[in-house]
Amino acid sequence: MVSENVLLQSYNTFGIPATSRYFAPFDSEQALLALLEEPQVKGVPRMILGGGSNILFTQDFDGLMLKNNIKGMKVVDEDNDHVYVKAGAGENWHGFVQYCLSADLAGLENLSLIPGNVGASPMQNIGAYGVEIKDCFHSLEALHLEDRRVVTFSNNDCAFGYRESVFKKQYRHQFAILSVTYRLNKIPHFNTSYGAINEELERMGVKELSIQAISQAVINIRTSKLPDPAKIGNAGSFFKNPSVSAAKYEALKAAFPQVVAYPLADGHFKLAAGWLIEQCGWKGFREGDAGVHAKQALVLVNYGHAKGSEIYALSQRVVDSVTEKFGVELEREVNIV
Repeated sequence: MVSENVLLQSYNTFGIPATSRYFAPFDSEQALLALLEEPQVKGVPRMILGGGSNILFTQDFDGLMLKNNIKGMKVVDEDNDHVYVKAGAGENWHGFVQYCLSADLAGLENLSLIPGNVGASPMQNIGAYGVEIKDCFHSLEALHLEDRRVVTFSNNDCAFGYRESVFKKQYRHQFAILSVTYRLNKIPHFNTSYGAINEELERMGVKELSIQAISQAVINIRTSKLPDPAKIGNAGSFFKNPSVSAAKYEALKAAFPQVVAYPLADGHFKLAAGWLIEQCGWKGFREGDAGVHAKQALVLVNYGHAKGSEIYALSQRVVDSVTEKFGVELEREVNIV
């Protein structure tokens, strides 16, 4: 059923009170197909909404907002080393991770407590603590919104990059992801080298490493550093960590010996955007109800009644200051509407 002039405040984790001209939830491919044929929404712009945890509304949406509520999680295949688990795109991401952990299936433990839904995970190639979706992604099914056909995408088809995929570039707003299938490991390959995971495991007193222990360590770290969207509006990391050439990194290191960076396989260096922003004095900054989180400078927050345009304007000031001080341009990770 299509509703008109629906307030989206409860559908985005920034808590921005934007309005959508039309709004409709769907819980199956058939329900989505029926909505696309509704006469009142023929020809209007369309957008798929998942958990609303990676979006900033700077204005109302003059189109049809389709809320993906497709549920279901099940094992669909198995081989000697892997189990293949399929999840509906509308499933909560952390709930899906917990489902896999309860079955002792490894691969997603480092991605615990990332907000949002399963459908957004390949779109964004979500990642944390040394792991990205592409590492255990198998395939997805998506409905092309124009010609109404269901297409299966393999890992290669998705053209995954750092927080990137074909769904953010050439296929933007063209597909609705219906389900995602992951290839998970029967025998875990523990990844604890990134960030503070080892320190947290030690603090927890973990004697025998397990995927459940790594998941809990990640949850503890994220909870300590990142604001709960239920209490303070935010979309997690607002900016990507920029990569620079080796020459640029050496120049930055000469000028700023404390610069935080990680070497990449292609010879470039990934800079910690949070460190760059903090050096520009933004950490804990607040103007009205728009601000930069006091514990993590990568996170922009809505303390109550900030407009999306105010948060976007603040993000531009952050981008400009980092460019001016370091000669590095930050890119927004959050989708802007």
